[in-house]
Amino acid sequence: MKRICMLALSAALILAAAAAFAADAKRLTMATGGTSGVYFPLGGAISQVLSSKSDGALSVTAQATGASGENMRLTQANEVDLAIVQNDVAHAAYNGLEPFKKKLGDVRAIARLYPEYLHVVAGKESGVKALGDFKGKKVSVGARGSGNEVNCRQMFGFYGLDYNNIKPIFLPYGETADQFKDRAIDGFVFTIGTPNPAIQDITTAQEVVFVPLDGAKSDEIVAKFPYLVKDAIPANTYRGQTQPVPTLSVQAILVVNKDMPDDVAYTITKTLFENVDAVAKAHNKGAEITLKQAADGVTIPFHPGAAKFLKEKGVLK
Repeated sequence: MKRICMLALSAALILAAAAAFAADAKRLTMATGGTSGVYFPLGGAISQVLSSKSDGALSVTAQATGASGENMRLTQANEVDLAIVQNDVAHAAYNGLEPFKKKLGDVRAIARLYPEYLHVVAGKESGVKALGDFKGKKVSVGARGSGNEVNCRQMFGFYGLDYNNIKPIFLPYGETADQFKDRAIDGFVFTIGTPNPAIQDITTAQEVVFVPLDGAKSDEIVAKFPYLVKDAIPANTYRGQTQPVPTLSVQAILVVNKDMPDDVAYTITKTLFENVDAVAKAHNKGAEITLKQAADGVTIPFHPGAAKFLKEKGVLK
């Protein structure tokens, strides 16, 4: 009887300690994106790792949202604690540029997560080999006003293109793929992570050209739009694409409000980068999160807590 009582007491003490441990954890909410996109499952994976690998310091829950634009507004308003956003959207919001009507100046960066590549694709029969060859061609530039379309307008001018000398088609990704397979358009531009299922589907059905973005032109673009990064779509991402394709990319980044305590932001950054392997096991995009590239394309200020860790690791000066 005495032994049973002792065991019961020990169990009670363990449960009490666990409850106290959980109560001490900083409870945070992470804004992600729609449930069918990348941000939501990746945010869930990061949340789980931050919760389980921070020695009880953090308890993070992922929340589905409307993605980047909404996430910047939620972070600015302190309605969420962390958020995943596209870095060009963060740049526009922080500086009060279109489509934002005022500056969202209270948002701070934790780190870059992974790249979203500009895929410039043309039909083999179109004769297009360089971006300038799209003159007179039908090109899907993405839904009107989308981040994808913004990226097209940003880079076209450097290659002598505009909406007067090409035939712009304003379609989302799925409809673009259908039009391309029906030979109704000559090419398209997607700003998206890899591998993209629509492009995978296209390349199994027909030969395409992956148009490179490199050389002096890409240097000029990055100089004007520093949130764009010189990058390359890895070889063999798509059928028939045996070599890396030089291109530009925007970045998915993790952000917080400036009012987050420095020690919490430090713990988030440290825990994330010390456990990227665990994130990668839960979601394939985790494999693209690297400490070396943690500052790539980030044009808004870093949170001091995150900056402290990144300086310790030599990523920031």
